[in-house]
Amino acid sequence: MTQNAADPFATLRQRLAGIRTAVPIGRINALDAAGFEVGGLSRHARLGDDLVYEDESGGRHHAEIVRIDPAGLRATPFGQATGLRVGQAAWPGGAPQIAPGDDWIGRVLDPFGRPLDDGPVPDGVPRPLHARPQAATRRRGMGPRLHTGHAVIDTVLPLAAGQRIGLFAGSGIGKSTLLAAMARQIEADICVLALVGERGREVAEFTSRALGPEGMARSVVIAATADQPASLRRRCAITAMAAAEHFRDRGRRVLFLCDSVTRLAEAHREVAAAAGEPCDLRGHPASLTPLLAGLTERAGPGGDGQGDITAIFSVLVAGSDMEEPVADILRGQLDGHVVLSRDIAEAGRFPAVDVLRSVSRCLPGVASAEENAIIGEVRRLLSIHDRNALMVRSGLYERGSSAEIDRTLAIVPRLEAVFAQTDLPTVEEAFRQLAGPLGLPYRAPDREGHPPG
Repeated sequence: MTQNAADPFATLRQRLAGIRTAVPIGRINALDAAGFEVGGLSRHARLGDDLVYEDESGGRHHAEIVRIDPAGLRATPFGQATGLRVGQAAWPGGAPQIAPGDDWIGRVLDPFGRPLDDGPVPDGVPRPLHARPQAATRRRGMGPRLHTGHAVIDTVLPLAAGQRIGLFAGSGIGKSTLLAAMARQIEADICVLALVGERGREVAEFTSRALGPEGMARSVVIAATADQPASLRRRCAITAMAAAEHFRDRGRRVLFLCDSVTRLAEAHREVAAAAGEPCDLRGHPASLTPLLAGLTERAGPGGDGQGDITAIFSVLVAGSDMEEPVADILRGQLDGHVVLSRDIAEAGRFPAVDVLRSVSRCLPGVASAEENAIIGEVRRLLSIHDRNALMVRSGLYERGSSAEIDRTLAIVPRLEAVFAQTDLPTVEEAFRQLAGPLGLPYRAPDREGHPPG
């Protein structure tokens, strides 16, 4: 039974209400490989609306309106622009919408909600694609910490319900593997994944192998491959977020994964350049900041009677440059960041999380006093070890010279072994294993999540 069973005509009513009795028609008066100009619609269209046009066989296509001026408007097509001609008719399609529902679960869809796998997908109740974030004063705070199975995240970098974090990594360090494991293991009712600009082969591998039947059974995958137009790749993440909001509004606990924000930013740069916006933010347009802020703010805790959207945004950082624009913008907008290190990956420890460069802003609230003491001691020992690593590796350090350095040399390898565990049954078990090498006491909080005592 779908969410429309109480009112089987809800979808029909909404569609009938959106029917217009008169539609203004414009004409294409200029075009190039990136898009086209349309005259006669400047007073009838809004920025971001859909524009509809037909090909010679009568098939309808859509474009996004990216600029409006008195002489006309500029649109970038969601498909190929080949075959268009000057004088061709086009008309406003209104504000973009999608119609998600429970029938989307277990499916792979494009940014319009059309199936990329086998079988039809019935529509739910239409909702705006571009929704405003919830009012800050109406939101709940972050919820309890979530079990991921990965010891390094469950302990020193906890993830709370409704938290938004970034996963920063270079290529080939295990980012996609970690994302797929989180999609399978993190506690949630629904997982919504945005695969932005992936190669077609990787979309198939991610859904069939990385997620597998168990992961797909609770997932909605929205995909736009690398060969598709920039406007469609940009719309991919926005469609996925709108779908996540649909499930959140119905009280579901949603896990939202976007892979990757870097490719989203690249697609936005192409669209912005086609609209005439200068790209002077180290190669990105100034509109990138509000785009990312608008997307990330739509995630997070819901209001009364709603669920929450726990979000993980992956960022591809070339050469581990955390100061490049996309990484720098996101770090200031999110509730934490997890950095994967090539050096750690090459040393054979996965997930290759660099604890010292990573932060979870749900601390110290989601952890008990004993857990925060363990986290603090782990960070202190890792910091000492990191500062002296070069001296130790070069043979300049003689054991016995410093009791503190000697302690880190004995304990840090044991901590690293705990960090490599990815199948621990509970958060409490992860803390017990971490507390052992430190010689610190640990008592698990009660089932309500309250600290002991």
